[in-house]
Amino acid sequence: MGAFNIEDMVLIKINRSFKENMTPEQLYRATSYSWVASFKKTETRDIKYYCAVYQNKIIEVYDFLGYEEEIPRREPSRYILHGQLSSEDIRRTLIGLDVSDLHKGSGNPIKYTSLERLLNLESLGAQKNEKVRKDIEQNELISHIRNYITSKGFTYLKKDIKNLYLSLRSKPFVIISGISGTGKTKIVQLFAEAIGATEENKQFKLIPVRPDWSDSSELLGYTDIKGDFIKGPLIEIVEQAHLNPELPHFVLLDEMNLARVEYYFSDVLSVMESRKKVEGEITSSTLITVDGDSLTLPGNLYIIGTVNMDETTHPFSKKVLDRANTIEFHEIDLMNFGSMTRREIVEPIHVSNKVLESSFIHLIDAFSTHEQLIREVSERLEAINELLEPIHAQVGYRVRDEISFYLAHNVEAGQLLSLNDAMDFCIMQKILPRVGGMEAVVRDVLNNLKEELSSYPRCTKKIKEMLGRLDKDGFTSFWIS
Repeated sequence: MGAFNIEDMVLIKINRSFKENMTPEQLYRATSYSWVASFKKTETRDIKYYCAVYQNKIIEVYDFLGYEEEIPRREPSRYILHGQLSSEDIRRTLIGLDVSDLHKGSGNPIKYTSLERLLNLESLGAQKNEKVRKDIEQNELISHIRNYITSKGFTYLKKDIKNLYLSLRSKPFVIISGISGTGKTKIVQLFAEAIGATEENKQFKLIPVRPDWSDSSELLGYTDIKGDFIKGPLIEIVEQAHLNPELPHFVLLDEMNLARVEYYFSDVLSVMESRKKVEGEITSSTLITVDGDSLTLPGNLYIIGTVNMDETTHPFSKKVLDRANTIEFHEIDLMNFGSMTRREIVEPIHVSNKVLESSFIHLIDAFSTHEQLIREVSERLEAINELLEPIHAQVGYRVRDEISFYLAHNVEAGQLLSLNDAMDFCIMQKILPRVGGMEAVVRDVLNNLKEELSSYPRCTKKIKEMLGRLDKDGFTSFWIS
């Protein structure tokens, strides 16, 4: 299930026992003597090393040779560790490493982790200090991403790149739909790669969804018959994102609706709605508890699902559609070879999560600086809601807020899109996917929407397509099938 399942390292905070100018023997005793720890689990934890941690930095590393229970016994039991100084190579690599992102809080001084995680933390720390761009303008970022994608032989409209960027900033959950072979998976991979997130550096993870997924254990993990927790693929990148809060991380749920999304993804959707800002950082309620540590959904994690709509897949509930921007890719130009003739090499850049992170979590965060815009959005949605009422497809506060965030981010980026273009994308992605039904129920609604949304070309085209399907089949929906 991944390298991080083998927890072979113990971090021990010795802040209270540390004294300046300790001898090596005193430091060893302070690190090794009398800890409340689960060392009886060495059979499953495979512990090889333990580290002295002072003021969030590793100050010494020991090979773990064994332990003994302290006598006289206490409740809970305490253990004395036996060890020796580790090799010069490991000590040179780990001593001085800041583990504050990994070993948080002032509670239990014991933290189980892995050597590989610490080595990865060390290498990413160097990347953070040397390469990460924090001050890049949004227009420059969009141009770079598009140029990078084009240099790889793929062609997407610049407006589509802008829309994906604004959608991710508004809410870190996007669904990309369309017929098979239109580049849904590729645009996500290349978008992430362009800004430094790859599978190699563990900032990107592709998770293929299986048809037999029926609950959250498929993503989050489960406890096996021995009582050990087996981490799911989502938890692996959640932990990675927590370790490196400055860097954006991406999850691609490939063919997301091969299984029912509400069954295996409901826990994530619920926690996503609990997001809040604490001391300027985005966090959430607990997603899952692993080895006594409560894992939240980090503010630097972006989840994108790709979907096909055919007889092998499942439709989406309004609960899912409410929480995502649904971007459609289905326009095909087989004669477009423009990207094939370019020979320009474009290198990826590493960007800070700040260039992608949402500025707003709740509407009050945006209201003081974008009041007029928010009022205009609300008025337009009120008019649309009246038309949706006959089929009970009205939008609520969540959709209103997320459309407002999209438009506010667009303004703050210096109008990446015109206001009309931005609103066209938002209605197409947040409202029209909710519309569908039989002839007697939906025709009047679609005709009224066509008139109300006549100034928005994407919406108008989609509504005409839906009406055409209604004429032909007596039933229609947003989805191409």
